[in-house]
Amino acid sequence: MLYAQVHLTLPAWVHEHVDASRAYPGDAAKVALAIELSRLNVEAQSGGPFGAAVFDSQDRIVSVGVNRVMPHTCSVAHAETMAYMLAQQRLQTPRLNEHGVMTLATSSQPCCMCYGATVWAGIDRLLIGARSEDVEALTPFDEGPLPADWIGALNQRGIEVVRDILRDDARVVLRTYGESDGAKY
Repeated sequence: MLYAQVHLTLPAWVHEHVDASRAYPGDAAKVALAIELSRLNVEAQSGGPFGAAVFDSQDRIVSVGVNRVMPHTCSVAHAETMAYMLAQQRLQTPRLNEHGVMTLATSSQPCCMCYGATVWAGIDRLLIGARSEDVEALTPFDEGPLPADWIGALNQRGIEVVRDILRDDARVVLRTYGESDGAKY
């Protein structure tokens, strides 16, 4: 029999730790949430050390995501793609910015897959904590190839990129994961 559907979920702890009713003004507040999601995901052993959140133009959460690759045995269940898919389902559109300016805050620079998803998801601003070189130096992950001027390529598509927001905080989570037996989750 062929599988005819995919069922991906966030861990239950997300509902207890995310206040979707409040605003997250400023870039640092948004990235702080993404980093906190990554930290909680590692602590709960519910996935890898990555968190992301989609925000609307009013600084409100549209969706959040954490890495769920190992729990779901699904290589595309990255924090960014989880956040995108949940936002798209909530707003009932594949292009999120049809509903106004949309921002993705992520604990670490998107890998090559999430970079591509960002191009198509309808994101206007991309806020990043740790860099890909941090991910590769502190964890066993390979982030894959990106265009040499990946930021310029996103800018040409109207996507503003802001890096190194709370980078040291994001690196702490990556280091903790890398020093643990985290590859199992």
